Amino acid sequence: MVRGLQPEFYFGALLRIRLVARRFFTGHCGTAEAVPFQNSSQVSRSECKRKCKGRGFTLIELMIVISIIAILLSVAVTQYRTSILQARESVLRQDLAELRKEIDMYTEDKKKAPQSLDDLVSAGYIKTIPKDPMTSQPNWEVVNEDVRIALDQTEPGISDVHSASSQIGSDGTPYSSW
Repeated sequence: MVRGLQPEFYFGALLRIRLVARRFFTGHCGTAEAVPFQNSSQVSRSECKRKCKGRGFTLIELMIVISIIAILLSVAVTQYRTSILQARESVLRQDLAELRKEIDMYTEDKKKAPQSLDDLVSAGYIKTIPKDPMTSQPNWEVVNEDVRIALDQTEPGISDVHSASSQIGSDGTPYSSW
């Protein structure tokens, strides 16, 4: 015995076809009176427009909604930019603290200051030179001192590190002075 389609399937399909046909053949406002080929009362286009008048939005309403959305977006964008700047500054502070700590550890262990940041990488103190979050490059300004940091230090070298950025931080000081 071959099973056929269930009667519920046919009924559902007929309902869907009827709905599509009604949407296609009805007038602008979707009322059944506006069907052009029905024998019932013929409704003119102006009557149909009158019935449909309350169904849409006016231009003023749309402009108000769009202006409210624009105001909210402008506030959100400024907040987003501020949070991005604060995050970059936080990363800069952490990177500077880490590099300075590693320079001090290198100087104490090797009894000489590193001559470049690459010395920290080759000695295994850091894996890679971190990127400066303000310039997006690993170009840090190093401060070479002729003064020895430790008492038993044999060679002078890098004593401090700063950002290479010339921009001003949110606290009003240049990043290169941090």
